[in-house]
Amino acid sequence: MRMASRHGLKRLKAGDGDIDGADLNEADLSGVDLSGADLSGRRLDNANLSGANLSGADLSGSLFAAADLSGANLSGANLTDAQLFFANLSGANLSKANFEIATLVQANLSGANLTSANLSGAHLGGANLTSANLSGANLTDAIFGDTNLTDANLTGATMPDGSIHP
Repeated sequence: MRMASRHGLKRLKAGDGDIDGADLNEADLSGVDLSGADLSGRRLDNANLSGANLSGADLSGSLFAAADLSGANLSGANLTDAQLFFANLSGANLSKANFEIATLVQANLSGANLTSANLSGAHLGGANLTSANLSGANLTDAIFGDTNLTDANLTGATMPDGSIHP
């Protein structure tokens, strides 16, 4: 198994590194600053991105199966059509992130900040959204089978049927 080096990723952020073709499965990227990075279509299965800064990053079409994104900053990130099966996003900042048609089946989003996030058409079957903040989020056409929304804040969220939650 190849691991992406933290040094190489820091060089990438500074603009003089290249991780194209790097195997990011099971990579330890905890705490790394990848804000604004283009990781679209990449495989990050079982990667450790806890505490990483991915704000404004393009992660569209990427695979994050069983990845650890706990406490990560993904504010304003593009996760359109991303696959986050069994991913841990607990306590993550996902405000204004775009999860349109993303798959978050069995994902842990407990305590996550999803304020004004776009989850239209997202599949959240079996996801844990306990105490998550979904205020102002767009949930139009989202799928919620067996989703745990205990103590979640849905104030002003657009619900799957298009209605606005009080």
